[in-house]
Amino acid sequence: MIEPRLPKYRSGQRVKAAIDLLNDGSFPDATAEECLVSVGHIGEIVQVGRHTEANLPIYMVDFGKQLVVGCLEAEISAVQDIAQ
Repeated sequence: MIEPRLPKYRSGQRVKAAIDLLNDGSFPDATAEECLVSVGHIGEIVQVGRHTEANLPIYMVDFGKQLVVGCLEAEISAVQDIAQ
């Protein structure tokens, strides 16, 4: 059995796409391999789940315009909020 990994990010946290996020077939209104979110685009984690077979955290990230994408930790990075 694979030991569960604790999530690096949390629900409500702002993140940005670390790579171009391409359609893996889970978005029927987009063509296969179409870029859904470009690198650097900022979104907010709306839910943290777990991939049952790999036992890895999966992040549902709202990138706006009614686009919520499931992401792995390697596909996103934290946004550093700067207080003004």
